[in-house]
Amino acid sequence: MNTIKLYDKTFAKSITNEEINKEIKRVAAAINRDYAGKRPVLLGVLNGCFMFAAELLKNLEIECEISFVKLSSYQGTNSTGVVREVLGLTESIAGRDVIIIEDIVDTGYTMQNMLETLGTREPASIEIASLFLKPARLKVPVDVKYSVFTIPDRFIVGFGLDYDGLGRNLPDIYDVAE
Repeated sequence: MNTIKLYDKTFAKSITNEEINKEIKRVAAAINRDYAGKRPVLLGVLNGCFMFAAELLKNLEIECEISFVKLSSYQGTNSTGVVREVLGLTESIAGRDVIIIEDIVDTGYTMQNMLETLGTREPASIEIASLFLKPARLKVPVDVKYSVFTIPDRFIVGFGLDYDGLGRNLPDIYDVAE
């Protein structure tokens, strides 16, 4: 499918699953190198990160653990700017290296909130791995060490990203065509 329709919007395929997996392998290699001999905790931000987290984890050769939190700041195609914690972290991360796994860093508000919240739990380090980064949309400074794709300000769906709940299951990435 080169185009799809979700609700009132048409989307066109922009990044294939093969391209996504190739770039995830590149990021996994960097994490493998940077965390050799360590055992980081990967902390996935649900719902959007699930496909990225799964592919990333399959390509990691280091010892690691994974856990998930659920945060939300989106409604429809726009960030609300208000981050709500829905389901929190129950494991201790004190003294541990943490890698936050995010589907997309857009305004940076979600990551700013995550970094502040996790920082109070005394981790040894915190880094961010994001499938997508939109530098033009950042409202707060966020250092994304492991970015798979840097994209312009456009609304995308697929590979875990959704439009009001639809499109997460698509293996490719689609841009809104309107």
